[in-house]
Amino acid sequence: MPPPEKKESILLVNPWIYDFAAFDFWLKPLGLLYLGSILRKAGLAVSLLDGVNLGSLPEQFLKGLKPPRRKEFGLGHLYKEIIPRPKVLQAIPRHYRRYGIPPEVIKKRILALPRPDLILVTSGMTYWYTGLIATIELLRQNFPGIPIWLGGIYATLCPDHAQKYSGADQVLAGPWDREKGKFLGEYLGRPSLGIGEEFINWPYPAFDLFARLDYVCLLTRQGCPFSCTYCAVPQLNKGWVSKNPGQVIEEVVYWKEKFGVGHFAFYDDALLINPSGHIIPFLREVIARKIALSFHTPNALHAREIDEEVARLLFRSGFKTIRLGLETGDEIIQRATGGKVTSQEFQKAVKNLKKAGYSGEEIGVYLMAGLPAQRAKEVEESMAFVRSSGAKPILVEYSPIPGTPMFEEAKRFSPFDLENEPLWQNSSLFPCRWEGFTLEDFKRLKEKR
Repeated sequence: MPPPEKKESILLVNPWIYDFAAFDFWLKPLGLLYLGSILRKAGLAVSLLDGVNLGSLPEQFLKGLKPPRRKEFGLGHLYKEIIPRPKVLQAIPRHYRRYGIPPEVIKKRILALPRPDLILVTSGMTYWYTGLIATIELLRQNFPGIPIWLGGIYATLCPDHAQKYSGADQVLAGPWDREKGKFLGEYLGRPSLGIGEEFINWPYPAFDLFARLDYVCLLTRQGCPFSCTYCAVPQLNKGWVSKNPGQVIEEVVYWKEKFGVGHFAFYDDALLINPSGHIIPFLREVIARKIALSFHTPNALHAREIDEEVARLLFRSGFKTIRLGLETGDEIIQRATGGKVTSQEFQKAVKNLKKAGYSGEEIGVYLMAGLPAQRAKEVEESMAFVRSSGAKPILVEYSPIPGTPMFEEAKRFSPFDLENEPLWQNSSLFPCRWEGFTLEDFKRLKEKR
């Protein structure tokens, strides 16, 4: 059998978001950008079509567009347009929107791109799949005959649904690994070019494919040593792997010096675990080099690891956005959902952070609302506990995630078909409702924040 014809050009695609609400909270397709850098290292030509971020577009495509407002630290609103709700959501009395680049602009961008040999599409939340389908339909119209492969979160958590409805030719479920690298390499006619390297050897993600960079996202570790019952991280990653602190410092310096980036958001799920071997050397080096930057932790820090030294180093090195993952002040629920932190450990962390120089308003604490069998009173008490500890509660609506231990319980407490329709997994819909925690209860608590 002759070897497959070698392919040269890859198009990476981040699809539109269709949802009731979305915001650029350091929202970038980091996995897709890592894959792009891996493919470039293997000698392929890579281009990017990011349907969400206007910052990906060269200036000539922005004419006539009024960019949405930007906020502090590179955050901002996404360009949005009201669109018809899917049939299954017709009874929901809220505007449904397309978040991202308008269709007429994205079509012009597509026409300016080289014709690829293969299109690789990522996917985000399971309930964003309608935007994904629309994006793939647009790709089919403009690149007829070009194979489209789908990966990412939705493809991993709902592989059967993705295979049936997405319109992709190939669905690659699960995290990036050697097997997927080998599979892709063989298809591209490049079986021996190291496309399946381990995480610690990946080149820097291809953020340079963006026309403008307000910030860069960092991933210093893959996975998490905890197994919280509501969390999908164990399904999205194999094991737990760390880069060394020196690698992280050099990456930060690279983006600052070469691209002038001043804001960095950590995508890590376990940034502070084993602090003496990971975050502490990084923080000390940032301080020693006098690198004036702003760091942010949208994925939440493990409060258990924040002693006086870690808190002091976080403050001195420029960590501006501090988020702690408490989830609940109820100690029984804490233990039942994974036991990653206790109320006492949380209070000690807040005390250390405030002693280091942070104000209570700067210490945001994630609390989950709408867990199966959770009562509104428990969330209200958790909010009061966080405030009494000197920090700021941030309510996070629970999203039922297929494959997690809590998903089966969520199905019993939801009036929606969570199993077969990912749209109902949307946290904005408050999927788990019962007499102990109604939608009206949740609205009342959000107003009390």
